[in-house]
Amino acid sequence: MRLLIECTYVYDHPEDNSGIQRVVRNIVNNLDALSEQATCVPVILKNDKVYSVTQLSPSRGRMPSLQTWLSHQHDRLGRLRNRIWLAHAQRERRWPFQFSPLLRFFLRLACKVLSFCLAIPQKILARLSLRYVDKARAVELSCQPGDVLVLLDSSWHADFFPVAERLQQQGVGIVSVIYDLIPLTHPQFCDEGLVRVFENWFDWIARTADGFIAISQTISDQVRSEVQWRLGRDVAAERWFDHFHLGSELDQVNPRAVVRQDVQRMFKGRSVYLMVSTIEPRKNHLYLLKAFERLWEEGSEVALCFVGKVGWKTEKLIEQIRQHPKLNTCLFMYNDLSDRELEYCYSHSRALVFPSYVEGFGLPLVEAMQRGLPAMASDISVFREIGGDSMAYFGLSEPESLCRLVRRFESTGVFPAVTCLSHWTWLSWKGSAAQLIERVMLQTRTRQQLLPAVGPDVLIGRS
Repeated sequence: MRLLIECTYVYDHPEDNSGIQRVVRNIVNNLDALSEQATCVPVILKNDKVYSVTQLSPSRGRMPSLQTWLSHQHDRLGRLRNRIWLAHAQRERRWPFQFSPLLRFFLRLACKVLSFCLAIPQKILARLSLRYVDKARAVELSCQPGDVLVLLDSSWHADFFPVAERLQQQGVGIVSVIYDLIPLTHPQFCDEGLVRVFENWFDWIARTADGFIAISQTISDQVRSEVQWRLGRDVAAERWFDHFHLGSELDQVNPRAVVRQDVQRMFKGRSVYLMVSTIEPRKNHLYLLKAFERLWEEGSEVALCFVGKVGWKTEKLIEQIRQHPKLNTCLFMYNDLSDRELEYCYSHSRALVFPSYVEGFGLPLVEAMQRGLPAMASDISVFREIGGDSMAYFGLSEPESLCRLVRRFESTGVFPAVTCLSHWTWLSWKGSAAQLIERVMLQTRTRQQLLPAVGPDVLIGRS
């Protein structure tokens, strides 16, 4: 059995370093260590073809490829569009817009037009990027019956559905890695375009995939329920459902890299509580801000630091942070930390605080706890699955729930969890990759053994 590990988005965007990109890169980079366990081939799907990836990221010092240039320009336009809406949030509260609904209407209209004008070349660049293949890093691959295509990357943005269906008709199995179902279960936290794209993708993958492997047991249970609801219990019973857990190393840490002086100064004489994530509504940064404002009003000198790039629907929050009277004294925000600087923050913070409404996993929790940094998190099932009794939990209905934990920790010096963090252990990325491959192979082989007993009537239901 040969496993084809799909990594198209990360191949196209090698410098992206958010959650899914970090997972894909680390899994792919650990496949060589599993050569005795299975034959694993990183692949990309482009131009109705399958390419074997010989090098996931371009070599350092090499002249940037057309692919890299397209990716940079696409991301640059995306950042410009974000800045437009951040500027909109700043201006609409100031004179003369704050006193005139008509002026605010024209301001919003101007921002929409400008954003739309940037969206057109951005989409063109995205389309060109989807078609381009850097032949120095990928070569065309012939697939064989019995191969298994593991859709590891964020494939809902892709356009390779027809080629995947053709491969399936040729006897290639398809397995989908599921990170979360948030656009389906909590669409209010997502961009409207993403909700539509994800809905179409999940409808396709539910009908197409032979199996689903999620990044937590919590999400695996949700996927099973969703597939049962969409296709019926009998059809869902033909698929398999499993999960694996993610690793924790920061693979891009350069120990020789310099940590900025302002990052180092932040920790001098302060207890810093760290929040690491993209700034977006479901991460619930506003809850943290309210909790720590209450602590500051009481005279506490604890500090709060937000680390992560700016996402969507956060213009007013970003403006509130940038105009906050405690900014750069008790409140900090960094949107561009390197892995070395993030490692420094993990090593010098008092605790990680993570108030998400909903998550598929919560990678920063594992990264922090693996480095000895205790974590306080919202009391949701996936965090209980990860942290067990070694994590402290708070409710989201009232910021006072978190305030009590911080006060207790600051006054006693004892972290308010049931058990000590030293009793908690977790996987490395190598262990995570091994767990993924092992479970995909086991489930696939089990299904192949059952297929002859199923009979043709059930297979007709897959068409």
